[in-house]
Amino acid sequence: MTQQVELGSEARARETDPGDGTHEVAHDLAYRRLVMVNVVFSGPPDAGDRGWVLVDAGVVGTKALIVSAAEARFGTGARPSAIVLTHGHFDHVGALEDLAEAWDVPVYAHEIEHSYLSGRAAYPPGDPSVGGGLMASLSSLYPTKPVDVSSRLHSLPADGSVPGMPGWRWLHTPGHSPGHVSLWREADRTLIVGDAFVTTAPESAYATAFQSPELHGPPRYFTIDWEASRVSVTTLAGLNPDLVVAGHGRAMQGPEMNRALHDLAHDFTRLAVPARGRYVDHPAHAQDGSAYLAP
Repeated sequence: MTQQVELGSEARARETDPGDGTHEVAHDLAYRRLVMVNVVFSGPPDAGDRGWVLVDAGVVGTKALIVSAAEARFGTGARPSAIVLTHGHFDHVGALEDLAEAWDVPVYAHEIEHSYLSGRAAYPPGDPSVGGGLMASLSSLYPTKPVDVSSRLHSLPADGSVPGMPGWRWLHTPGHSPGHVSLWREADRTLIVGDAFVTTAPESAYATAFQSPELHGPPRYFTIDWEASRVSVTTLAGLNPDLVVAGHGRAMQGPEMNRALHDLAHDFTRLAVPARGRYVDHPAHAQDGSAYLAP
């Protein structure tokens, strides 16, 4: 079963790299790949202390890399005004507790995701039966227990604005997780999509390492509601973005990327949904944000 939309190299975003592994895709937007996942820096260079925002917080052990990348871009000792989370899976919150404490910074996420960020609920287990490669095969071993940043945790504003990121709006894009959000800036048609869809094959260790330009649905081994995911991808395609920064893979840009995203949305079941899997026929739904209680 074909499970990706292949992209040519011309679909890669126009980037500048100062040499520290951080890729600038707009004057006030950059991302850095840390092991298997991207973190995003929103704010102009040299923004200084509290003049920027971190989107997502990488895997365990990457605090120092995130701090060094932030200081190289924004200035020595520069702390963000906020940490905004697309969702709370282990590869997006690995350094969250340490960073939130070190920076004394508020953390924002969709209210449905709060149980997984306040120590109250664990995510459903990963599903290796979806296949696709080593990353999927190992998924039952990935951490699902929640982090606890409850003392700093806030809901994203009900008006759709994003704290510290003027001109951006958050969109609820569930499916991969119950409270997953994507961030949209209409002025230049830019999307930060977390894992609503990705631009490499996240199930494959080879693809994760070399990041061939492909458009995929969300990582299959952690996606718990495929119909909700289809609706989310359809919504994002309808925005006709020009630039996409995903949680996994290189940033993508331009008409070819946009066409591929519409193809993914139009043929989502064939291109994204695995032939088998624990959550394919039996989606896992959050119940008041606490369906999966931490032991």
